[in-house]
Amino acid sequence: MKKFDLIGKDMKRVDTASKATGEALFSGDLILPRMLVGKVLRSPYPHARIISIDTSKAEKLPGVKAVITAKDMSGDKWGVFKYTQDQQFLPTEKVRYVGEEVAAVAAVDEDTALEALSLIDVQYEPLPAVFTVDDALAPNAPLIHDVYPSNINIHVKIDVGDVEKGFSESFLVREDTFTAPEDSYFQGEPYAVAAQFDNAGNLEIWMPNAGPHLKAKPLSNVLKIPLNKVRVRKITIGGAFGGRSEIAPADVICAFLARKAKRPVKIIYTREENTVATRQAHAMVTTIKTGVDKEGHVVARDITCRMDGGAYSSTGPIAVSVPFLCMEQAYRMENIRYNGYRILTNKPIRGMFRTHGRAFACGVDTQLDMLGAELGIDPLTMRLRNARQTGDYTPTKSFVASCGMTETIIRTGEQSGWKEKFGKLPPFHGIGIGTNSVQTGFPMGIRGGSQAFIKLNEDGGITVITGIVDNGQGNDNMIVQIAAEELGISPDDVQLISADTEVTPSDPGSYSMCETFIGGNAVRLAAQDVKMKLFKIAAGEFGVGEDELTARDRKIFVTSNPEKSMNIAKAVRIALSRNESISGEGSYWPNVDAKREWVKNPYGQLSETFSFGTVIVEVKVDPETGQVEVIEAWAAQDVGYALNPKVIEGQFEGGFAMGGQGGMLSEFHQWHEGRVLNPTHLGYMVPLAIDMPKINNIIVETIDPNGPYGAKEAGMSVAMSAAQAYSGAISNAIGVYLKDFPLTPDIILKAIEGKGKREQ
Repeated sequence: MKKFDLIGKDMKRVDTASKATGEALFSGDLILPRMLVGKVLRSPYPHARIISIDTSKAEKLPGVKAVITAKDMSGDKWGVFKYTQDQQFLPTEKVRYVGEEVAAVAAVDEDTALEALSLIDVQYEPLPAVFTVDDALAPNAPLIHDVYPSNINIHVKIDVGDVEKGFSESFLVREDTFTAPEDSYFQGEPYAVAAQFDNAGNLEIWMPNAGPHLKAKPLSNVLKIPLNKVRVRKITIGGAFGGRSEIAPADVICAFLARKAKRPVKIIYTREENTVATRQAHAMVTTIKTGVDKEGHVVARDITCRMDGGAYSSTGPIAVSVPFLCMEQAYRMENIRYNGYRILTNKPIRGMFRTHGRAFACGVDTQLDMLGAELGIDPLTMRLRNARQTGDYTPTKSFVASCGMTETIIRTGEQSGWKEKFGKLPPFHGIGIGTNSVQTGFPMGIRGGSQAFIKLNEDGGITVITGIVDNGQGNDNMIVQIAAEELGISPDDVQLISADTEVTPSDPGSYSMCETFIGGNAVRLAAQDVKMKLFKIAAGEFGVGEDELTARDRKIFVTSNPEKSMNIAKAVRIALSRNESISGEGSYWPNVDAKREWVKNPYGQLSETFSFGTVIVEVKVDPETGQVEVIEAWAAQDVGYALNPKVIEGQFEGGFAMGGQGGMLSEFHQWHEGRVLNPTHLGYMVPLAIDMPKINNIIVETIDPNGPYGAKEAGMSVAMSAAQAYSGAISNAIGVYLKDFPLTPDIILKAIEGKGKREQ
């Protein structure tokens, strides 16, 4: 492969200093002249009819500048898709979960705003509520929305091959059910939004977001103003993980308050609100039936997954589909049936999530281990025999252009000493393996492609203008690194303007794991456009062909005679002296099937490329307490090409913490009649640095044919594979296959006790 100056090397992120010193500003840090404090009144009931709302006392309270209810809005309903538009940002008729927004105020300070909330009189008629999937599906269960019979919000059906024939031809068939409760994103930054209008009616708004353009359009719709009057501004963002991908009620409420008060307004959620009133991850019950041949190859698989979606659709069709898609991308199989149901309950809304379902992914891998045990085949070999390969088509007709799944399995196995450890460890010591895959982008309509502009300054520096957003994973650095590499300049020569809808072009956002592949390609092409224009000038000066030139060290030189060179700044000045300005434009549209649709047509090219990962963990379980100690971990992912290895290792470790250490040992919600009992860090146990084991990162490179320099998604496959590896390792340690996640001490002790009774 071509040698690069910046690409493929560890590089200090461009935002390191600002975040380390506290100079970086988040939405909650913004202070605008005459800014008001916004607060939201929330429903105390999981399901109730709104009889009346009286805001007169709140409006008369000194210091209150605006009060809004549903009557101040248009009554529009939000949904990511036309067929899922079911959520009003302030409801007119019913509330459907504890914590749903009912009214909001803007006041001169927080105390006044809170007092104003207490003066709003809302009369409710409580209605019967459902809190579990089984209750919601029961005959005569109360309907949460009249338009969804039996409370079934979304049904995704996929059927490929002949599943029944496959089972009949299988050597071994087993069926198991796996469960997991809701979990949360727990981003480091609680949700905060600041908004203001100018005298011309233009909205300027800041909030955590995965894609500013995906926020601007719904704001334009609900506010009934042209899109060019909505400016979603760039701001530092403290994590997303799938939870900040769509418009939020806080965004709309803050904008309406600012317009009514004619002053800037800022809403900052408490940690409790951040848990209840943004998004959570789905609880699910997954029944998996798998048939294999004598060698352990999967012959047929039938999966039914019932997901608790909470009160509204959110990203429902995508959320129901992605766990299945990750599985079909990871493993070869010809006969597959999937019925995914998203069921509505009177709980907070569920959305996309980094690990896409513990009961699904861990169920698939745990069952693979169970089948292997009956066949006398170890888990690593079972995965090798079923691993996806380059050049394959998935069951739903996606071509896999690059795949390092087998290499990730082999390398983690070798480095962890799998052969020496599996089946040979002391009692209550175990080792487990998990493998998974993630798509790099998927069809997103007119927002599916990315565009970038580059402007050259007369001193040879550049300004990159792109819609790419950085949620903390390092996308800003990726942009600078690519542009600087292409033009042969220093990262210090690059000024970045990103994620601002007023000045940056369209981009899908940091969503569906696509920014490096799609947005990075657009930036690379824009830089190449600039380079070709510079080369044209230099070629004329040197009397050589443009293909005989190289850009490096802020210079353009003749490749065969490096002493014949000129500074990029000189080339720019020559252009300006000719009344020419040099700028570049690049756009990239992924090769996906535009006719593919989540529910109506779940077939065709889903993503232009896919990542593949494997995690192995070694654990020790205390049989007296059920506590798990993770001794060491090995995490590998096929990233295509590692643009910045150190940043990628950070993504591996963050994904491992979320999917494995937290997601499988401690993170879950407890409930009482629709109310979250553990909405804060005191009760919801997010792992700390001190809790983490030693993680050995293994970067696998396959050089994707279409990614920028061969790069693709990096980090997500590790997150899901970690969850699966924990399940396998703990099951291996105690000699019992576990089916209910997370694997908390009580579940582990119950399994140990049950095994002891059976052995007696």
